[in-house]
Formats: sequence, C-alpha cells, structure tokens
Amino acid sequence: MTALTPLVPMTVDPRALGKVAVLMGGHSAEREVSLMSGSGVLAALRRAGVDAHAFDPAERPLWDLACERFDRAFIALHGRFGEDGTVQGALELMGIPYTGSGVLASSVAMDKVMTKRIWRAEGLPTPDWRQVDSVAETQAAFDALGAPMIVKPAREGSTIGLTKVTSREQCAAAYRLAAQHDPEVLCEQFIAGDEVTCPVLGSGAAAQALPVIRIVAPGGNYDYQNKYFSDETRYLVPCDLPAGEEGAIQALVLAAYRTLGCRGWARADVMIDAATRRPYLLEINTAPGMTGHSLVPMSARAAGLDYDALCLRLLADAALDNPLPVVRRGEGR
Repeated sequence: MTALTPLVPMTVDPRALGKVAVLMGGHSAEREVSLMSGSGVLAALRRAGVDAHAFDPAERPLWDLACERFDRAFIALHGRFGEDGTVQGALELMGIPYTGSGVLASSVAMDKVMTKRIWRAEGLPTPDWRQVDSVAETQAAFDALGAPMIVKPAREGSTIGLTKVTSREQCAAAYRLAAQHDPEVLCEQFIAGDEVTCPVLGSGAAAQALPVIRIVAPGGNYDYQNKYFSDETRYLVPCDLPAGEEGAIQALVLAAYRTLGCRGWARADVMIDAATRRPYLLEINTAPGMTGHSLVPMSARAAGLDYDALCLRLLADAALDNPLPVVRRGEGR
C-alpha cells in the first residue's frame, strides 16, 4: 500500500454549520440507494450535533429550502436530478452551499460519453467506446470493439441498465435495456483484469486520493445486487496490488478528478488490464454512496477518518460556484 498521510478529523463547530438539509430520495432510478445513503448521513450529522433535517425533493419543492432558511445542503441524491448538475444549479440560485462538485463538473461527470471524450483529449486512458442510437449501431460497435463488450446507459449509475455482451445476438436486448433508461447508449470495450475504485477528497491542488479498494465480486459480476445488498462481494483495502500500482492509480484518479473540475469529493472506478497491468478509467461518481456497503467510507476509514468525521468534513467543505449575495424570499422587502 502506498504511504498515506493519515486524515485528521477537522475541528468543526456544528453550530456554525447552521440549518442543514440532507437531500435524499429524489426521482432517479437510484432512489432506494439514495434513501439509504441519506439516512446514514443524517444520523451521523445529528450525532455530531448538527441541526440536520431530511429533505426529499420527490416529496417537497426545492424552493422550500430557501423558504425555510436552510444554510447548507448535503447532497445524498444519486443519479439524475441529483448529481447531474440540476440540483446543484437550483442551490446556486438559492445561494445555499452544497457538498460535492459544482454545476458543470457534476453535469459532465454524469455523462459517461462526455467524460470519456474529455479524458481521451487530455491523454488519460479510458477503454475504447462507441455511442449508439440503434440495434444496428450496437452490432457494428460489437464488430469494432470485440467481445466481451459493455452496453450501458450513458447517464445512469449503479450499473443500472448494464449488460455484458459476449455475442452479436445479445446486442439487440442489451441496447433495448440500456435505452429504457437513457436515449444515449454507450458501448464500451471490456477490460479483463482487476476492478478497483479510488475516492478523492478536497479540491484543486489540495485534493487527496484515498486508499485504493480492490473489488472481488461473485463470478466477477459487480452488479446492482452485489454492490448494495450482497455480503459475498469482497473489498480489499489494503488493495494488495503489485508494488507501485496503487500510487499510479491514485495519481491517475487525481488527474481525472482535476481535469473535470471536481471538488469536495468523488470516487473513480478503474479497471487494470490483466495482461499489461495498465489502468483504464471507467467513470467518476461525484455523489458517491454512503450506505453500509459504500466504498468512500471504507477507504476513508482505512486512512483514519470514520464515517461521522467524514460526513462532517464533507459538510464543512460545502461551497457554491458563484458565492454572490442572494436575496431569499421574504428578505429585502
């Protein structure tokens, strides 16, 4: 394992953080996981003495955040309308600092095709891909990329709508499944090897990559069930990769994070080619899970930061893209 400066819990006066909304649930396909994440965060913040309240945008209008004079928001929403820049934009308009990346970085990172285009343009390794709009284009992508091939929605997370295609005959069903979740469908070259993930905390030059976690899922299938509900998936931290590989992956993930302009926190998924040992960036998640099976808390704990301290640190780092004076409803009359 690469030498890491232990993370020291921040000294934060919970009263100074004001009234805090923990955004959870929402309208996306990941609502169930978001509710689990949000419940964990809410409990942690309350244990720390923060005046924290659950807020589900699927049940209440966002403008209530301004009307009820919330001072900060912890975004525990996942997927569309939560980590794609839309909620971030609304919070910007209301002048309420929030956790995680800003509007542009959130929007770009949610779009796997746009993310890969930027990484490729910056010389960062990512598996080859094709964006497709039909079964015929999916079959053509299979001919070009070879087997196996991953077919997935371009703007979903948690492996929702994903299929590992091993024959041309499977392309039609794989495309239709992905297209149910997003009209933009991504076909991606499959990289056989070790699957790892690496969280990042902080912003800009101060951003720090946390310990890499190696994921060993049953049958090599890290799907929705094995991510969130199975106790059979193994998470190795220390990752026990060959000498030098963890540091190289941490450097790569930091470059990927900074290239997209991420801030606060994120988690990047990486595949290591078994033959060449070259790492390939798959995607980056700007509102990672905070459930009992989630990986950012696991990695942070290995670096000396427990779940409650992690939540408090993320909340203390809440920010705005454009911190200009905002007049909220009821003020300035």
